[in-house]
Amino acid sequence: MFAANSILFVPGSRPERIAKALGSAADCVCIDLEDAVAPADKDSARDSVLAALPQLDRHRVAVRINGTMTRAGLKDIIALAESGHAPALLLVPMVEHESEIVQLARVLDNPATQLVPLVETVAGLRRAHRIAAQPGVAAMMFGGGDFSAQLGVELAYDPLLVARGQFIMACANAGVPAIDVPFIRLDDAAGLADECRKVRSLGFAAKAAIHPAQVDAINTAFGADAAALAEAREAIAAYEAAGGMAIRHNGKMLEAPIVARMRAMVAREAQKNEKETIDA
Repeated sequence: MFAANSILFVPGSRPERIAKALGSAADCVCIDLEDAVAPADKDSARDSVLAALPQLDRHRVAVRINGTMTRAGLKDIIALAESGHAPALLLVPMVEHESEIVQLARVLDNPATQLVPLVETVAGLRRAHRIAAQPGVAAMMFGGGDFSAQLGVELAYDPLLVARGQFIMACANAGVPAIDVPFIRLDDAAGLADECRKVRSLGFAAKAAIHPAQVDAINTAFGADAAALAEAREAIAAYEAAGGMAIRHNGKMLEAPIVARMRAMVAREAQKNEKETIDA
């Protein structure tokens, strides 16, 4: 189960930043070989990341490769497959068809590496439900930057609301968590908090960050607080004691879909706590 609330991106061409990123409170650090790396630096960045991976905590580190339909992406996939040190999580950009995920999984041939496809185009959004349903997909990420460019709109909440809603439905249909695009206005703390609140209310489970200063706000927005967890556990117990029948509890109606959401929240928090214990 994908349990991260925050994913902090760091350029693969700047290996000195990896340690700083890992020193943050980010649940996951994603080393980026795609957008953050200039075309001329792709090969050297790949070599640097491959050399660093054996020394890093594979359960807290992810890698974003280049697109599977590009030469750089094919090199990334083969190099990771042959290295024997693929991370636990691999982010796959610009996915437009489920066959890309099928082929990638075959080449990697490593069930210990889970995949996070990025949906960044209209074509990808149309097939997002099929992409999300592929074996090995742990979560999906909404790639708002390229999406907004294709639509010719600002990378902001309102212009992408319809696309986000469709993306969430595709993820929910497959039963996988949805990760939101980074908030690009680095000096707008209030704007970040507001967008986190809005996308969580839509159903997103996590949000990406492009600067360590964004991590605390994201963790606060997406983390389950103690009161909510206690209420969920109490409600689940009451529902089970009633034999799984719809009941009134603390002034609210409890029925199967509501309890299912509560169980998912409790399970996700347990998974995160288990991971933190292992890392420690």
